[in-house]
Amino acid sequence: MAVSTAVRTSARPASLVFGFIAGVLATLIFHQLGVALCHLVGLTASTPYNLRPVPPFGVPAVLSLAFWGGVWGTVFVLAEKLIARSPGGYWAGAIIFGAAVPTVFSWLVVAPLKGAPIGYGFPFPGLLVGPIVNGLWGLGTGLFLTLLRGAGGRPG
Repeated sequence: MAVSTAVRTSARPASLVFGFIAGVLATLIFHQLGVALCHLVGLTASTPYNLRPVPPFGVPAVLSLAFWGGVWGTVFVLAEKLIARSPGGYWAGAIIFGAAVPTVFSWLVVAPLKGAPIGYGFPFPGLLVGPIVNGLWGLGTGLFLTLLRGAGGRPG
């Protein structure tokens, strides 16, 4: 499938559903692998698959993350045209999208909504965790989208 055909069809409802599913799976596998690696090297005290209940509904943190990973997966699908045109190609674009967009949103929107300072105060080395785990999420989302659509269905 040509890039233009894949991109033109990427906003179909089925693609958005695939994006959600890919984002959830990428969170549960790639993102959480990133959390584990960051924990092992001492970048974060957080551990993967955190079951601590989070407000407002008391669902386990990992399930909340997976849901939001799915939401970001739909945004990924909507941004695929730009992702595919990344200078490094689709896969580099997927990693860059994941590392930058959800991370910056978390720093500038989510942190203040939670009553934390912008960027959670930008602590080092914790500052590196978001781009690492979200970059892995972006890679995983691109991979799962490719698998869900079939090998010929990804742009780039």
